[in-house]
Amino acid sequence: MASLYELGCRTYQGAFKIAIPILPYREPKLLHNMDELIGVLRKKKITSLILVTDAGLVKTGMVHDFIRPLEYNGIKVALFDKTVANPTIANILEAKRIYEDHKCQAIIGLGGGSSMDCAKGLGAKIARPNMDIRKMKGVLKVLKPIPLLIAVPTTAGTGSETTLAAVITDEKTHFKYPINDFVLIPKYALLDPKLTLSLPKSLTATTGMDALTHAVEAYIGNSTTKKTRAQALEAVSLIFDNLKKAYDNGKDIKARENMLRASYLAGCAFTVSYVGYVHAIAHSLGGKYGIAHGLANAVLLPYLLKAYGKAIYPKLKELALAAKVADYGDDEEAASAKFIKAIEKMNKEMGIPPKLKGIKEEDIPELAKRASKEANPLYPVPVFMTDKELEAFYYEVKE
Repeated sequence: MASLYELGCRTYQGAFKIAIPILPYREPKLLHNMDELIGVLRKKKITSLILVTDAGLVKTGMVHDFIRPLEYNGIKVALFDKTVANPTIANILEAKRIYEDHKCQAIIGLGGGSSMDCAKGLGAKIARPNMDIRKMKGVLKVLKPIPLLIAVPTTAGTGSETTLAAVITDEKTHFKYPINDFVLIPKYALLDPKLTLSLPKSLTATTGMDALTHAVEAYIGNSTTKKTRAQALEAVSLIFDNLKKAYDNGKDIKARENMLRASYLAGCAFTVSYVGYVHAIAHSLGGKYGIAHGLANAVLLPYLLKAYGKAIYPKLKELALAAKVADYGDDEEAASAKFIKAIEKMNKEMGIPPKLKGIKEEDIPELAKRASKEANPLYPVPVFMTDKELEAFYYEVKE
């Protein structure tokens, strides 16, 4: 029998699902090359902007290659390249100083999910300069328009270019939490597969599995729509067809293009239909230990899917068919098992381990509380779990 707390969570989720048609969800306008990006900036009369990225990308030379045509066209670029793997409040505050010192008018987030989350956090802080970033966590705390935000992913996985969420880490408490607000959805997203060609194998693998997790959690949750189900199914199909190709041959431009498309679709799906306990647990591990989000999602996904059991068999069969790992004649339980095994096989083939290093047993109760606080009541998970039930997954993935 459901507890009063679970009933309260389900009521909250039900209200959000009913409200989906009237909430201001939108998708960013897609750009495909630098000429289109410069055209947008000229049209918006942007003469100075901040580029939010990380030091690793700067070392590759990609960042300066990206900046050069902007400056050639008279657009001044202030660079913030100190974004860390789990962007912090300190990152946002330092970027804000640079934005103000250079009188910037727009923000470009270039990189993986961390750079785009940092860029969104920067936008939120500029919109609400007198609000402590910690008080923005949760849903609809920003509310005021942010500067023009353009997302340029160099990985195919996070889907951050489509979402209303910025995931920020409080470096003092090691608490990682999302800021969710419609104003954080980028106005434009530049999807250029050439920017992903140099992505290392390990990041190709983990960011790709991050995209798969987005699609799967959006699909199996209780707040899907016809559109998000279609987006998630297409994303799963593209990932199973292209991720291993991109991993095996990083220069396969078509596979890279298809993975960017998959990441975008999965991002659109979970922006409306939300994620679930895989993400909540992964965020707690990222905040506490700095475990990369895509890696945590990849490892956790099979464990959670097994735990949900028969509640998701019908949906997992549909996903298995989209992934071409099951047959129409398979019963739902058999198809579900094939889908989960296919995920585990893909992880193994790409060098993703079945366990995670660094989890300390004494931290698990607090980590589970953090995951529960993030997920409940917001995430419309297929099976409700308490803090104590969530603890089991930390033990399962702990090396």
